[in-house]
Amino acid sequence: MKKLFIIPVLLFSLFLGTPSFSADFNKGLTAAQNGDFATALKEWKPLAEQGDATAQFNLALMYSNGDGVPQDYEEAVRWYTLAAEQGVVQAQYNLALMYDYGEGVPQDYKEAVRWYTLAAEQGDAQAQYNVAVSFYKGEGVIKDIVYAHMWKNISASNGLDVAREHLKTLEKEMTLSQKEEAQRLARECVKKNYKGC
Repeated sequence: MKKLFIIPVLLFSLFLGTPSFSADFNKGLTAAQNGDFATALKEWKPLAEQGDATAQFNLALMYSNGDGVPQDYEEAVRWYTLAAEQGVVQAQYNLALMYDYGEGVPQDYKEAVRWYTLAAEQGDAQAQYNVAVSFYKGEGVIKDIVYAHMWKNISASNGLDVAREHLKTLEKEMTLSQKEEAQRLARECVKKNYKGC
C-alpha cells in the first residue's frame, strides 16, 4: 500500500489537534520525527495498549509502512481498528483502505465503505470521494450514480481537486433530473454535517 500519510507531518497535525500528551508520547513523537522509530515504538506501545487512540494510530502507521518494525498489515489493521473505533478519522480512512485493497484482511468492499463513510461523516474529503467511487462502481453498496455525484460534489466542495475533475466527467453520464437530485441531496447532507447521508 502507498504511504498515504507522511509520519512527521501527520503526527504534527495530530499533536496540534489533541489538547495534551504525556511526556512519553512527546518523546515518541520527537523520536519518530527524527527517524528513530525504535524509541517511538518503545514509548507509544504501552500507551496504545492502555487505549491511547493517537498512539494506536501511530503504531498502525509504523506497521503499515514498515517504519522501525517489519511491515505487518495484520498488525496495522489491529491498531487501526482500535483507533478507528475511538473516532480517529485518519485511522478510519486507512482501515477502509486496508479492506478496500485486502491488506491484512480479506478484501471486503462493504467493510471498506463502512469505514470510509465514518471518515466521510467527519468531513474527510478523500473519504467522501472514496464513498462516491464506491457508489459509482457498486462496490460494497448498490451502484447509484446520484449518490456518487452527491459525494463527489461534497468532496469537491471540501477542496479535493480530483473530485472536482471527476465530477464533470460523471455529469456527462447523468440526466438533468439526476444531477438536480444529487445537488439537492448534497445540500441536505451538508446541512446535516454529513451524518446519515
